[in-house]
Amino acid sequence: MIHRRPGHLLVIGAQRSGSSYLSKALDAHPQITMARPPWPEPKVFCDSDQAARGLEWYHATWFAHARDEHLLGDKSTSYLEDPKAPVRAADMLGEAQVVAVLRDPVQRAVSNWRFSTRHGLETRPLEVALRADLEAEQPWDRTRTSVSPFAYVRRGRYLEYLEPWTATFPGTTHVVLTEELLADPAVLDGLFRDLGVDPGVAPAPPGEPVNTSLGDPPVLSDALVGTLQSYFEASNAALGAHLGRTLPW
Repeated sequence: MIHRRPGHLLVIGAQRSGSSYLSKALDAHPQITMARPPWPEPKVFCDSDQAARGLEWYHATWFAHARDEHLLGDKSTSYLEDPKAPVRAADMLGEAQVVAVLRDPVQRAVSNWRFSTRHGLETRPLEVALRADLEAEQPWDRTRTSVSPFAYVRRGRYLEYLEPWTATFPGTTHVVLTEELLADPAVLDGLFRDLGVDPGVAPAPPGEPVNTSLGDPPVLSDALVGTLQSYFEASNAALGAHLGRTLPW
């Protein structure tokens, strides 16, 4: 039972960027609790019917375990790609803290392919699948997944997906870069401060590396790496300018 009026936290992706790792670190903080069960992800704000059910339903369905935490967190990586999700979230929650965790888009694309392959959604070789996405959006079965399992490359144009969130939650949308999160504990402490909770009471973050359960990743050809770097050049520059800092990739 929730005993106090909590704030809300949305971890919105990007897919295969370490959002599960970050969610575990957030859930371990005594002033934050994440939605349960964590899987399948809530995805409430990707569905207009669910989003219309109201705050009491949302709390009862996903946060029945909550007590007096400061923030109730919902990690759903599909949120980042749904341009209607921010408004639906604002309509239900009012104010919310929003966290996007982003990763080198080339590495993220490879990890996405591995994930889709492991789950029986992808049968094409890595380079064939990535080049197909470069050429055109690939058809996909919307009854099986909430977002395309084949958007390996286009999903890495991060700022395009962030803009609806920053427009709706301009002062409370935070961006964490995976490489920095893993390299420097101060990044997580800074995020806790930005979220309004005490970093001094947080336990150590989970120790497992991000997205390494599938073993060593396949190696892309130099030609495709060059093509991808050119593809992402403008979007990476725009993201860096938006964040006001140099990206670590």
